[in-house]
Amino acid sequence: MKYTRIPHTDIRISKICLGTMTWGRQNNEDDAHEQMDYALDQGVNFFDTAEMYPVPPKKELYAVTEELIGNWFKKSGNRDRVVLATKIAGRGYAAKEIRDTGFSKESLIGAVEGSLRRLQTDYIDLYQLHWPERNTNFFGQRGFNAHAIDGWEDNIHQVLETLRDLKAEGKIRQVGISNETPWGTMRYLEESKVHQSLPRMLTIQNPYSLLNRLFEVGLSEISMREQIGLLAYSPMAFGVLSGKYLTDIPPRKARVTLFPQYDRYSSPAAVEATKKYAELAKEHNLSMAQMALAFVNSRPFVTSNIIGATTMEQLKENIESIEVNLSDEVLKGIDEIHNAIPNPSP
Repeated sequence: MKYTRIPHTDIRISKICLGTMTWGRQNNEDDAHEQMDYALDQGVNFFDTAEMYPVPPKKELYAVTEELIGNWFKKSGNRDRVVLATKIAGRGYAAKEIRDTGFSKESLIGAVEGSLRRLQTDYIDLYQLHWPERNTNFFGQRGFNAHAIDGWEDNIHQVLETLRDLKAEGKIRQVGISNETPWGTMRYLEESKVHQSLPRMLTIQNPYSLLNRLFEVGLSEISMREQIGLLAYSPMAFGVLSGKYLTDIPPRKARVTLFPQYDRYSSPAAVEATKKYAELAKEHNLSMAQMALAFVNSRPFVTSNIIGATTMEQLKENIESIEVNLSDEVLKGIDEIHNAIPNPSP
């Protein structure tokens, strides 16, 4: 395994992060525990979860994923070997399926205490805001809506004050953002620069894959200049970049087959790009999945690459991608495809 550090800290994390959003829905507790055992044995010491998981959210499954992880901590005694990240849900989207969300002081405190209880731990290493409270571009939204900037009161100072207090109590160690824009990222960073008693956002968890390289526009410069590390999610584009959906018969029990509403990576342009990436991988005798993951692993702004798997075979292949180094010829081929079909899945 290869390791990095959460920027501005001495917290050492694996370049591959174990994602957990299928646990409790596509995977049962035994599956989840087997994945954690195997990942830890392979040197993966960074796990990411959220109060909203499993996904798609259902009221009766609220935060089950955190409970499964907590049960594993209790059973295995491995809490001190894991850097643990979780998230508080924002407003809207799936909020109706879970608790009353948002980033008020009461909501943040309640969410942290709930996660601590379910995870059966005294502290969370990295606590993240899952998506912005304000209306803006996230979860694949294209274009600009002038009305979206109305109605939100800037509460970023208050959010950081609450997170500061939670840090002081030892309930969280560090903080990060997720599904953020360049404006939102800089707004958080500048607030903590001006008010140095406030905690600094150290990571940003945004989508990044061969089908969505929008992070490179704006956010990558912020990441490099401000040292806020990308935790890349959906590097396999819901499994699309394995090539398994290119067949005439959809694979049984696969994510997009089970939940066709998750079509972010299934547009005609995305399918066409995926075919070209599949051809490129075959031409160079590479596993398509490992090519997709190795590309993300190689980016200088990526602090950790969040993989997810529903089978042990997938998990093993994904973790082994850390040993794959792409040639200049492969990287040139990737860029040629990207330039022809740029970002088909924002």
